[in-house]
Amino acid sequence: MLVNGLPSDSVSTLDRGLNYGDGVFRTLLIKQGRVHCWARHYLKLQQDCAALRLDCPSEETLISDIVSLTSSTPNAVAKIVITRGVGQRGYAIQEGFAATRIVSITAPPPFQAQNFTSGIRLHRCFLKLGHQPRLAGIKHLNRLENVLAATECLEEGAPEGLLEDEDGLVISGTRSNLFVIRGGTLYTPDLSQCGVAGIQRERVMDWSKEQGGVCKITPMRFEELLQADEIFMVNSVFGLWPVAEVDGYKRSEHPISWKIQEWLNDEND
Repeated sequence: MLVNGLPSDSVSTLDRGLNYGDGVFRTLLIKQGRVHCWARHYLKLQQDCAALRLDCPSEETLISDIVSLTSSTPNAVAKIVITRGVGQRGYAIQEGFAATRIVSITAPPPFQAQNFTSGIRLHRCFLKLGHQPRLAGIKHLNRLENVLAATECLEEGAPEGLLEDEDGLVISGTRSNLFVIRGGTLYTPDLSQCGVAGIQRERVMDWSKEQGGVCKITPMRFEELLQADEIFMVNSVFGLWPVAEVDGYKRSEHPISWKIQEWLNDEND
């Protein structure tokens, strides 16, 4: 782990990321020393930093950190955390403090092969996401809703969970974005009130355009999922998992999901 470019496993107790969750992060898959979809990740990091008025490190600085950590570990998962840095007591943003940059790597998680082929059982979480439009779409450090929802999944023995908001609208997984295929059309939930807009979500929408179609961003309720031909979840580490089961929904074939899954694994994007 590197903190501001130096080997360390700790930050100041006065760091605002620790005290207030004042920061953003990205999780990146690294294969053979190459960061998958780096350009998209860095652009999203810049956008999220700008939304929170955080100083974003240069692309060269972050690449240097990642390269130094992965020189002997070419296949890994990297995490970049940017906090507002050490600050005085109080919530208000203060000027003149340098951001904290944390870059770490871990071994790729051992996902079950059937998650990619047969699909997963999705747990419908009891926890409901609250609305905060100013933070919607941003991968910020305040992730307690996801922590509690992921704990539900662990207790239920499900690899992923389905999150709805306080109005009963389907939003996402606990760590992934959701897509629905119905009648040959691709749909994904509206994230204008809450949720994280991941780069794999963006890539799937681009895939739809390349195929001459369109991905419709729309509010959707759970009952609409039951009418889907296919449902799948995407994130930057596992790629794409078809959904085989969630409450009254069951499917054993996922032809379009498998096709998109193959495209997402393309190292050239």
